[in-house]
Amino acid sequence: MNDYYYGEQIDNFTFYRVPKALFTTPRYKMLSAEAKILYGLLLVRAALSPRNGWKDEQGRIFIYFTVKEIMEEVGCSKQKAIRLLDELAYKADLIRRVKQGQGKPNRIYVKNFSERWKIIRSTFQEV
Repeated sequence: MNDYYYGEQIDNFTFYRVPKALFTTPRYKMLSAEAKILYGLLLVRAALSPRNGWKDEQGRIFIYFTVKEIMEEVGCSKQKAIRLLDELAYKADLIRRVKQGQGKPNRIYVKNFSERWKIIRSTFQEV
């Protein structure tokens, strides 16, 4: 059994991308590690939205990611999945959930973290 990676072996994996800004920007440091990981998962889904035609009248893309799917992907309880979504929505303003009606999944708009930070930073600089 090989305990080490050799040469190009390290490139043989698929990775989720979590923006470094979520760890280094003061605005996002208060987020839990799980919320940051969930945001990375949401970004992966958002990248597929244009192919699925999931955009609203204003051209903003959205995703469908049910609480049950989040529970399975993250490996957590229903309460925790909802808490993670709330963290991203209310603590960091990184997502917006829009109810679709009885029995339909919420639309989730994944907001641009870099644009959110630019707006917040410019607001502080003006004060």
